[in-house]
Amino acid sequence: MTGWLIFVGLALIVAGLLWRFGRLPKGGIELVAATLFLAVAGYAWQGSPGLSGKPTPAPETAKVPDSAFAIERDKLLAQVGSDADVLSAADAFHRQGLNLYAVGIIKGALEKRPNSADLWVGLGNAMVVHGGGLMSPAAELAFQRAAAIAPDHPGPPFFMGLAYAQAGQLDRAEAVWRDLLDRAPANASWRPELEQRLIEIERLKTQMAQ
Repeated sequence: MTGWLIFVGLALIVAGLLWRFGRLPKGGIELVAATLFLAVAGYAWQGSPGLSGKPTPAPETAKVPDSAFAIERDKLLAQVGSDADVLSAADAFHRQGLNLYAVGIIKGALEKRPNSADLWVGLGNAMVVHGGGLMSPAAELAFQRAAAIAPDHPGPPFFMGLAYAQAGQLDRAEAVWRDLLDRAPANASWRPELEQRLIEIERLKTQMAQ
């Protein structure tokens, strides 16, 4: 009953204000009355005026763990600068489950810096995350574009192999990583980790063959 009283009271207030200050043309009062009548009818049909008020609880924000790309990014890609800031923002979107926003912010940055290998790598990763861990043709193309821009940069092949591995395409991941290892300097800081990942792939493939 309280809901009805509040609704009708508001309707009467609106009608009074329109009549007093609205400067309605001839016949306007009838139009307003008809509109309010329809509003009341709609409220009676779709609303629940007999129920007591109850605030809607705020939705819970589900935090998503950092992706492997976010964890490894600082080891192979720039840690400071505009590109790093964009990738950090994309990682933040991923943690909120807003994967499409992550793709969008990187695409926006690429419109200004289309020759950034780091951004193309980030776009490839964002597309993989948005695709539920699958390596789509668009994601693969983004990694390839990064490699073409910076052929000596270890980031594009490393993260491309990581995406393949996460998608379960172990043969492709192994091929990309072995090629990178063959070209890696002996003193590269990331070489031991790459060797360890190749050992892990071999172990997984052996387990799957048993």
